[in-house]
Amino acid sequence: MMKYKNAADVLPDKLLREIQKYASGEAIYIPRAEEKSGWGTKSGAQAYYKKRNEEICSRYAAGETVGTLAESFGLSPKSIRKILYTGRSRADRSDGRGGPDEDPKI
Repeated sequence: MMKYKNAADVLPDKLLREIQKYASGEAIYIPRAEEKSGWGTKSGAQAYYKKRNEEICSRYAAGETVGTLAESFGLSPKSIRKILYTGRSRADRSDGRGGPDEDPKI
């Protein structure tokens, strides 16, 4: 349980007067000065999607088509293409294959 403190006991007079202009007599919660964690870091969602997207890129590089990947992962072909473009650019491709929009087996 949080304990309330009198603002006059913890804040400088100048700051207290400034706050009183906005919330005189009100109870105010002041959150801790901690940095917010990034999206999905606490729940593990970020790691899950990173691993999934890496697997999609790896399987595409191994020869699977966008259509097959879409079915395997329950995603649309458009979503698979976005993941492939984000995961590795066409300039980085060393296997000689075109990008995912050039896949004739979609």
